[in-house]
Amino acid sequence: MNNKFDALKDDDSGDHDQNEENNTQKDGEKEKNDREKPQSTTKRKAVVPGPAEHPLQYNYTFWYSRRTPGRPTSSQSYEQNIKQIGTFASVEQFWRFYSHMVRPGDLTGHSDFHLFKEGIKPMWEDDANKNGGKWIIRLRKGLASRCWENLILAMLGEQFMVGEEICGAVVSVRFQEDIISIWNKTASDQATTARIRDTLRRVLNLPPNTIMEYKTHTDSIKDNSSFRNTKITL
Repeated sequence: MNNKFDALKDDDSGDHDQNEENNTQKDGEKEKNDREKPQSTTKRKAVVPGPAEHPLQYNYTFWYSRRTPGRPTSSQSYEQNIKQIGTFASVEQFWRFYSHMVRPGDLTGHSDFHLFKEGIKPMWEDDANKNGGKWIIRLRKGLASRCWENLILAMLGEQFMVGEEICGAVVSVRFQEDIISIWNKTASDQATTARIRDTLRRVLNLPPNTIMEYKTHTDSIKDNSSFRNTKITL
């Protein structure tokens, strides 16, 4: 799977801009038409791989969120604040989105990119997430873009080898540091969480002394924070 990503990474960059613009225009018109249709007849079209594309094992959705630091968030305000960028079903469709997205290292303020399996919202309370948790790695500034790319390519390429357990991944850009995390379904399954940790260490090529911490979503709900009460990177 990784070879597919590497081989297509360069091929896929040049000729989408014009198509993308036209598609965006068409999508805008289509959205307007959809809005004007009665609600009952509007059906979301399933995302499928194109002809001769390399299908992924699961469809995935990119999300983006940004908020004002210091302002308390409720799950309702968080849900309103999170924007869906789009869903893809193949390696080629992934690169089409990714090649037009700002890299995490170039984001400013308090921003997050989320990449989750289609149908799973990047929220602790989502049915797929509520009994799970996440591995958290705090990064000094300058490492987020490379680590995020390595992490999502490993996830899309099914390198974690834990069946259905992976839900998604998040990169969180903050003022002093950046944080990446990978979410899984079952916090109580220690063999699975250990395997995810070891794979994460390998795919990100982390130094042996890197602090990695696991936090359950139940604890995040209690703290009303993804990262509060977790250790700071040295």
